Amino acid sequence: MKEEKTVFRPLVPPRNLKDELIDRLTGEIISGSLKPNDKLPTEQEMIQVFGVSRTVVREALAALRADGLIQTRQGAGAFVSEDLRRRPFRIDPDGTHSYSGVLDVMELRMSVEIEAAGLAAERRTGMQLKGIAEALKHFKAALDRGEAAVEADFEFHCSVAEATGNQYFRSFLSFLGSFIIPRQSIRSEVTDPEKYRRYLEKVNGEHEAIHKAIADKDPSAARRAMRKHLVNGRDRYRKLAEQSSDVK
Repeated sequence: MKEEKTVFRPLVPPRNLKDELIDRLTGEIISGSLKPNDKLPTEQEMIQVFGVSRTVVREALAALRADGLIQTRQGAGAFVSEDLRRRPFRIDPDGTHSYSGVLDVMELRMSVEIEAAGLAAERRTGMQLKGIAEALKHFKAALDRGEAAVEADFEFHCSVAEATGNQYFRSFLSFLGSFIIPRQSIRSEVTDPEKYRRYLEKVNGEHEAIHKAIADKDPSAARRAMRKHLVNGRDRYRKLAEQSSDVK
């Protein structure tokens, strides 16, 4: 590795060393300091330069391979991938622990889920409509038990995506997973349990409106109901976040 391309320094322990090494190498690749087809240092060189264990180096390289940033060649070592544009889409979990990060994900959801609701109203089968209704029941039951209903909330949105008949809508929400429900990504619950319950009851009412529009096979109404739900969710989240001392 030529010194003029990048400057490697020993890592400082406070953070998880694997994550620190991933961030360091990713930064070098994304910035262009390490270019496509450039060879990375050997495992032993990284151990010496970064001051980490072989396990840390191997785990970091495995993560970079999974992200499509590097590729290994039999007997030759690890190289920066030829086409970085082909790397998989990722959402940084650390980013969703901030107010702005969660709002970014919510805007992304809006661009997908509003159309998903309309398509669900056009295409849903009786069985798929039943799935949406079941998710509604699970949400209400969790609410009655005094729970945050995060899993039931996710189930509802996935059931709407399933009703589009387009596998990619469902896959997209599955990919987002825990990022989809803001109250799971950031601890922003108000201290007043009754106030928080009223918040969840509003969420439930909006879910019911979406279900009704899909049941009526009214795509326009379904899109409006989903838009209202997600916009209200964004606004409610802002208020909850402002009241929480836990937001980073």
